[in-house]
Parts: sequence; C-alpha cells; structure tokens
Amino acid sequence: MLVTGGTGFVGAYIISELVQQGFAVKALKRSTAKLPRFIDPDILQKVEWVDGDILDIMSLEGAMQETDIIIHSAAIVSFHKKERSKMYHVNIEGTKNVVNAALEQGVKRIVYISSVAAIGRKLSGNTVNEKAQWEDSRLNTHYAISKFKAELEVWRGMAEGLEGVILNPATVLGFGDWNQGSSGLFKNAYKEFKWYTNGVNGFVDVEDLARAAVLLTQSDITEERFIICNDNWPFRRLFDTMADHFNKKRPSKEATPFLSELAWRLEKFKSFFSGKKPLLTRESAKVANSHTRFDNSKLLKAFPAFKYTPLEQTIARACARYSVEGD
Repeated sequence: MLVTGGTGFVGAYIISELVQQGFAVKALKRSTAKLPRFIDPDILQKVEWVDGDILDIMSLEGAMQETDIIIHSAAIVSFHKKERSKMYHVNIEGTKNVVNAALEQGVKRIVYISSVAAIGRKLSGNTVNEKAQWEDSRLNTHYAISKFKAELEVWRGMAEGLEGVILNPATVLGFGDWNQGSSGLFKNAYKEFKWYTNGVNGFVDVEDLARAAVLLTQSDITEERFIICNDNWPFRRLFDTMADHFNKKRPSKEATPFLSELAWRLEKFKSFFSGKKPLLTRESAKVANSHTRFDNSKLLKAFPAFKYTPLEQTIARACARYSVEGD
C-alpha cells in the first residue's frame, strides 16, 4: 500500500488507520517535509518512508514498484492568491503523474482523496449528491477548479485500466497543524475571530475519512465516487461550538456578503503588516456565505456497518488537544 501526501493532515490519519489495521505501508515524502507531530511516533516508525514528490515522475515510479494499491491524498488546499499557481500545478499535474506512473507500473487500484468542492457548489442551495455534475459558478473557488481538473485525470486512468474510486470529503475537521488548511478553523475560534456567517456547509471528521478511505481500498467497487460527510452545519453553529469548547468568546458580528467583503479586505491589510496569512480571504468568505448541503447516504448504503462520529464529539476532542498542544 502506497500513500501520497502522508505527511499532510488527511494522509497522516490514513497512514495511522492503515498501520492500526495491520497493513504494510509505504508513504511518499518530500526530503524537506517533517513527519506530522499530531500522529503517534510509534505509528510513524512502522511506515516505510520513501523520498519523492508527485511532481517527480521517476521517484513516483520507484515508489510504486511492487505496489498494488495507492491512496493518493497529496494536494495543496489554499484560498490564498499567492499560492494559486503552485496549487494548480501540484493538484492537477501531480495527479496526472500519479495516474500515469500507476498505469506504467501495473498498479491495480487507486483511491483518490478529492473534495466535495470538485463536485461544485450550487447557486440554488440544493443538497448535493454523487450524481451532481460540475457547473461553472461564481461559488467555485480556484481550489475547487484544481480538484475538478485533477479528478479528470483519475477518471482517465480508470478508463485506461485502473480500478478505483474517488472520495469527496466535506471540510475536514480534527486535530492537526492549525496553521494549515481546514485546521485553521479551530485557530480562528481560539483567537476569538469575531465574524460569523449564516452559510451552511458539510463537515467530516478526519478519522472517519481515513476509515472510509481504508475501507474502500479493500472493496471491489470501481469507477464510482463517494461523498464523505458527517453532517451539514451552519458556520455559526460550528464556530459557536468550537468557541464553547475552548472557553472563548463566540463570534459576535454577522458577516453578511457585503460585510464579508470588508472583513477579508481588513484581514488582507493586517496580514500585509504582520506577514502572517490572513484569517479570512475573498475565497474563504465566498465559501462561508454559501448554503450547500451534502448527501452522505451512498457510503452508508454501501457499507451499513460504517458509522459517522457526531460533529459535536469531533469538535470537543479536537479542541481538547489544541488547547494543550496547539501553536
């Protein structure tokens, strides 16, 4: 079993789940990357770490030798303009390289960790399921576009002989590095970010996502996608719950679409002087004001024994660890 993105948030939890289930695991690791501190070191020591990069085809082909299954989770998740070009390159070209190397090396199966963003948000606000088709929309972020185009490479690979499935997780929650990706939502709550929106979104526990990914490596289901989503919550409820578990102030100012425009511009102004990433960007404000719900029933019908963790429990567990181990 080979995992790409093993030092990242989602990939690290997938590795943890694989090791705990007794699988032999190889993981691709850039030479400059550090092992994730939020995973038990004893688990990480049981992994065969292979230096490489999904942008380096030779290293990919070497890592895939004698490998039957790949879980491809390597990606950049960003809503920051400065990281946009790199994100497109890694997410699309990197996935193309993974697919091509897998075909070349005779890999049997791929499980691709995509995103619900790749299905697209709907202006109508209707619930999205796996049958939804991509639509060009002002609600789609550049991250969403990059994942949609990366998916096209995976579908191509499956058309050329790979078995596999695509997982479309909602916004991923759990304990990780809160200076990166969706874990930053917890940092915003801890820092008492005062803005909230009335948008609605889907959220998933990172450990549930890892369990679903490992489950689907052992399935014979192919050429299908699965939305992975614990529940759909208003953003205000999410931040209120996080604030309560941190014993912090709840956000108090409603960021209407108009005020969101002012808020992300203020954050951009502050970040110019602080040198730190803004807590809110134009694209993250766009997502926070959208009203999109995701249907999680397909996975539950395919695997009746699978159970999602209640989001309240996910948040409580993560906040407890961030309070002790956060930055």
